[in-house]
Amino acid sequence: MLTPPPLSLYIHFPWCIRKCPYCDFNSHALLSQLPEKSYINTLLKDLELDLSRVQNRPIISIFMGGGTPSLFSPDAINYLLVELAKRLEFSDTIEITLEANPGTVDYQRFCGYREAGINRLSLGIQSFSTEKLKTLGRIHEGDEAIKAVLAAKIAGFTNVNLDLMHGLPRQRVIEGLEELQIAFSLDPTHISWYQLTIEPNTEFYLNPPQLPREENLWELQEQGEAIFKQKNYQHYEISAFCKDRYHCIHNLNYWQFGDYIGIGAGAHSKITDSEKNTIRRAWKQKNPKSYLAQKNNFLGEEKSILTKDLPFEFMLNALRLHQRIPFELFQQRTGLAFSNIETLISQAQQQGLLKYDAVAMETTALGKRFYNNLLTMFIRN
Repeated sequence: MLTPPPLSLYIHFPWCIRKCPYCDFNSHALLSQLPEKSYINTLLKDLELDLSRVQNRPIISIFMGGGTPSLFSPDAINYLLVELAKRLEFSDTIEITLEANPGTVDYQRFCGYREAGINRLSLGIQSFSTEKLKTLGRIHEGDEAIKAVLAAKIAGFTNVNLDLMHGLPRQRVIEGLEELQIAFSLDPTHISWYQLTIEPNTEFYLNPPQLPREENLWELQEQGEAIFKQKNYQHYEISAFCKDRYHCIHNLNYWQFGDYIGIGAGAHSKITDSEKNTIRRAWKQKNPKSYLAQKNNFLGEEKSILTKDLPFEFMLNALRLHQRIPFELFQQRTGLAFSNIETLISQAQQQGLLKYDAVAMETTALGKRFYNNLLTMFIRN
């Protein structure tokens, strides 16, 4: 029998000032006035249609992502949070994250977001090099990135994540490490440090930039991780590093195969129904204009996760974590007995990709390096 896991809320804001050439998210350049009021009201209608699916469970986290949520005014975000609280039960320790682009925010705006109830900021820095930022198509410059972090702190934010890329076009190892040192000097509580990858349906896919060689990427990764350790940041997920007790509650719920409601254009949901003993995924209509035109059917697609696919779905998320994963968690979140994966776990251990004992498993250093190879072991045809 499935036990309903913790529940989060993801809210998608699909507009940006400009589409970045590496971005494969559902984001669209804002070519006219921002439909701020109508989009917020549509989000609330979207949520109301999902409420019956979540069995009155409290919300442990809210994540406002995009796109560029910080295009929306503090007043709009305040109204949204007030109305959400009327429809949902917020946990006493709820984490509420807003993604912000350094080119769209200032001290006053940060103050407004904090007063509205945002208690965690995620700043899309990507790089502190103005040259690299231009290559990435970002609208801010290096000094603006630094000013945005400082302004957020002066405004009273004590939980700030920096999104920072490495392996940028023509980036040398020393340049990547210098970027990290600038980030550390700003003393954020959390850093998402991830490698630039070229994804289909992006401008970089059609016109690939010159990326660093594989051996340089690996050298930067190893040296960077060593510096995080020296600075006392916990490496708790493939690309996530935090100070003690500042892990991202929202993302950790994803990685532990928790549930989440997704509202907004193209937002994804995963909901466990303990009565029907099913886990369902859903996608909302992706095009912002089509989404805004809806009144009572925002669903783009919905499907149940097949029982044979549950081990892979669980591992896809859980094996990103750099910590022990209890077998009890697997059983709780999938409704399956450990015997369903015991042979596969043993095979992965024989290949040096996993280690396990009677109660938990953990990805080895080799498994972290060959994460995709490890995952494929849990695909069942």
